[in-house]
Amino acid sequence: MNDEHRIINEFLELVQVDSVSGKERQIADLLIKKLLELGLKVKEDSAGQKTGGEAGNIIGRLPGTSAGPVLVLCAHMDTVEPGCGVQPVVEDGIIRSSGNTILGADDKAGIVTILEVLRLVRQNNVKHGGIEVAFTIWEEGGLLGAKNLDFNLISAKIGFVLDSNGQPGTIVTRAPSQDHIGAVIRGRAAHAGINPEDGINAIQVAAYAITQMKVGRIDSETTSNIGIISGGKAINIVPESVTIEGEARSLSTEKRLQQTRQMCNAIENAARKYGAVADVVTKTLYPDYWLSVDSLPVKIAVKAARNLGLESHLVNTGGGSDANIFNSKGIATAVLGIGMKKVHTTEEYIKKVDLVNNVRYLFEIIKIAQKITN
Repeated sequence: MNDEHRIINEFLELVQVDSVSGKERQIADLLIKKLLELGLKVKEDSAGQKTGGEAGNIIGRLPGTSAGPVLVLCAHMDTVEPGCGVQPVVEDGIIRSSGNTILGADDKAGIVTILEVLRLVRQNNVKHGGIEVAFTIWEEGGLLGAKNLDFNLISAKIGFVLDSNGQPGTIVTRAPSQDHIGAVIRGRAAHAGINPEDGINAIQVAAYAITQMKVGRIDSETTSNIGIISGGKAINIVPESVTIEGEARSLSTEKRLQQTRQMCNAIENAARKYGAVADVVTKTLYPDYWLSVDSLPVKIAVKAARNLGLESHLVNTGGGSDANIFNSKGIATAVLGIGMKKVHTTEEYIKKVDLVNNVRYLFEIIKIAQKITN
């Protein structure tokens, strides 16, 4: 029923449009054009102004043809670096990066799936209660588009975000919350060769603090990381200050708070030990979510997979997505696996068959949603 040639060609078109985070204007304009051609009413919100990006979130609405539920379908427009000048290579049923950039299947595989399903809905006169589309900006690096989405433009209470690894049929039902942990440690400068004993080495303090932290895999639900450390002016100066940044994540709010406290305490204790001062600031970047097997998006997705002979897998994830924000706004939203592999690397790839199955799966979800909630 779907057009494999059209799906693949549109995917190749999209990945060659530069759209790294904050630079989504070109892809946004292209998607506005495509959505309008598909008969959707389209608006762009002010998220770009709020985040300092070139474009806002693109929200489209296809009016319903029945009394069924309104669904919102979401994928993000931005990619990570290196994401400019993508040259996709197609061979042996696989689309991959040429090796100098990421491919951008994360998340243009999700975008092309939504576009093709909209075409199929219209071509086949499929009854639905209304389909809303949210193409978000700046998902990578903090879910900034979703956080600044104008939810007044979204009426749906059920949603699907197409943005995960795993084969079509994978349903992410649980995702963590995340804390950002930042600290500036201030010691005292001194000449490293003449009077180092008069200084307090801020880098040494930071190093000691990190050795006292639990970092990496904490347990099956919790992880942490120190990702950035910067400081010092010259090798012959005892460094006066250093900045460190890290994170803590967990499927359990209590465990995330506990892990964040442990890391902050390690910094503050190290500063006291060496006579330094530490300014520690934490911020929760996004909340967790947990959908039960009886929630509507999960029931719909499982039924759709069964109808197509796809294996449905309910999984947890250690990463956040726009679904974290949608769920926090009262929109029960599941994330669907779309077959992308080795994302965020120059070895990223996706199988052509998965691009086609993504469309089959989402199209079936649209049809099942009409039946399962009536």
